[in-house]
Amino acid sequence: MKMTLLDFPGQVACTVFLGGCDMRCPFCHNSELLDMGAPAEMTEEELYAFLDKRHGLLDGVVFTGGEPLLRKDIADVMKKIREMGFKIKLDTNGNHPDRLIEIVEAGLVDYVAMDIKNSPDKYGVTIGLPDFDISNVKKSVEFLLQGKVPYEFRTTVLSNFHTIDSMEKIGKWIQGAEKYFLQQFVDRDTVQYKGLSSCPKEEMEAFLSIVKPYVKEADLRGV
Repeated sequence: MKMTLLDFPGQVACTVFLGGCDMRCPFCHNSELLDMGAPAEMTEEELYAFLDKRHGLLDGVVFTGGEPLLRKDIADVMKKIREMGFKIKLDTNGNHPDRLIEIVEAGLVDYVAMDIKNSPDKYGVTIGLPDFDISNVKKSVEFLLQGKVPYEFRTTVLSNFHTIDSMEKIGKWIQGAEKYFLQQFVDRDTVQYKGLSSCPKEEMEAFLSIVKPYVKEADLRGV
């Protein structure tokens, strides 16, 4: 995406979508990017050439997916883009804490947005992997809560998966977080599963009231 004013708070950015993901969320908007073997629309060198022409127009680059941290060379790519003078935002599912810690401590990222799919007891079902081990996700949450980099947590909310109880548990889990956003699910052609539904505005507001006491800043998106 050549330009966005929404994906990187306070910055004019472009968004780079990377293929490959280790979760299988039924509500994923980017299901075509789940497999890393999908043909690329742009090479790494073409990305650098594009950015080289955008000095003065773009402030930053957003890496999203899929799951960007599956890429073993992500730190090298970020370093090159950093050297070109651009800020970097990372979207992540939190399942690769060691790589997350590496790039943050190396000063390669300016902002991190991490998905909180659901409360710990409902995580596996929500991401389409019932036997999923949540320990890495918990490690990423613990790291971001240390405040070593500006960050936000966010949850895409569906009536199929989220309840008052799950919101209460999420609030307790991320207690003290700087920012937390509840995003209303919007169905699209790229969502592989049918029968998924968003929560009405009144229910979203009720969920927001539950999580607000636990975090410093909370709000709704897409409502």
